[in-house]
Amino acid sequence: MSKAIVKLFLRLALSTAFLSAVADRFGFWGKEISVWGNWENFVSYTQIINPWIPAAAINMVAMLATALEIIFAIALLIGLKTELVAKLSGVLLIIFGLSMTFSTGIKGAFDYSVFTAAAAAFALGTMKQKYLEVDGLLFKTVKV
Repeated sequence: MSKAIVKLFLRLALSTAFLSAVADRFGFWGKEISVWGNWENFVSYTQIINPWIPAAAINMVAMLATALEIIFAIALLIGLKTELVAKLSGVLLIIFGLSMTFSTGIKGAFDYSVFTAAAAAFALGTMKQKYLEVDGLLFKTVKV
């Protein structure tokens, strides 16, 4: 399998995982398969995994995490600043994984493959070749 196809698969896997999580917290998944099911449950979970953050700030943290997931998902999906966004996605996932680990134990981070996704994001961040990416079109270098 070519590196270009692997890179495309990593981009799609990470972006759809972010979008699925966001869809869940806005109630787009059915109750039978939902983790949070609504914004209020997601904010409550955000407080659980971030007990050191004051309750007054937790909604802002939940909104920031959601905004970053949406931005990163779209950028990865279309291939905009892929290497940078992949690395930032890896950092965000590590933060999630460590927050889960220190607050509720490592099993949740393992069950949801958070560290695996972070590793995939960091691996994607090392792949320089452009394949079906907006960057390849926008920032094409002209060879003279």
